[in-house]
Amino acid sequence: MHGRRRDVTATVAQTSPRKRAGNGAARRNDADEIGLDALVGHAGYAVRRFQIWIFQDFIKTLGGVDIRPTQYSVLTVIGANPGLSQMAVAKRLGIERARLVHLLDSLEHRKLVKRVKSKADRRSHALHLTAQGETALAKFKRLADEHERHVEAKIGKENRERLLQILAGFT
Repeated sequence: MHGRRRDVTATVAQTSPRKRAGNGAARRNDADEIGLDALVGHAGYAVRRFQIWIFQDFIKTLGGVDIRPTQYSVLTVIGANPGLSQMAVAKRLGIERARLVHLLDSLEHRKLVKRVKSKADRRSHALHLTAQGETALAKFKRLADEHERHVEAKIGKENRERLLQILAGFT
């Protein structure tokens, strides 16, 4: 049986892609030529595709400073609200607590964030930017502004403003 299976595998590997795919699907090698059917009309699909583009551009624009979108969000919220608890940051940004702990560990290791035991609740930590974190965040914000200019160039100023209005209901 193993011998026969090997022969079938070899035959499939030698068969042209058009014959293997059937129904002419092999002619559609280019991703742009593949039909999306009902996905074209699905807001969720379009938002997800835009999110992928947004994240790729953000990572490219801020790649030199090694900051990911979620890290930037956490630093920005801590910078705007010094002393917040880990739980408050996780809840506000919709990040799982365990994931936030790992993320804070990495930011603390980079000396961007510090945890201070809360005087009100010893089990809780207040989050603060370090001096290095404040300087870094200012640079990250300048780069994030550049990224936002890329978004505006992609979809237009009015569309970007309208998109922000629409999405404000989900924050």
